Amino acid sequence: QKYGYYHCKDCNIRWESAYVWCVQGTNKVYFRQFCRTCQKPYNPYRVEDITCQRCKQTRCTCPVKMRHVDPKRPHRQDLCGRCKGKRLSCDSTFSFKYII
Repeated sequence: QKYGYYHCKDCNIRWESAYVWCVQGTNKVYFRQFCRTCQKPYNPYRVEDITCQRCKQTRCTCPVKMRHVDPKRPHRQDLCGRCKGKRLSCDSTFSFKYII
């Protein structure tokens, strides 16, 4: 799971997502996300690891993890290529190896 930056060229809308699923060890994206306005699917134009803002590590041991992800923000299943039309949401599953 990684963090991605998106841009819809038709609507000129930009968004970010902490639900970017990549091939392990790469930035090759498995699933596209859909623009909330025109519903066209897009891959992120930039992908990065989800890091702690305090220590800048992906797997940190900080007592209070400060991530650039808001865990309280709801996941938009209707715009996610991985969980669109499925019973399970990305935020309730960890990765393919746990689903299969």
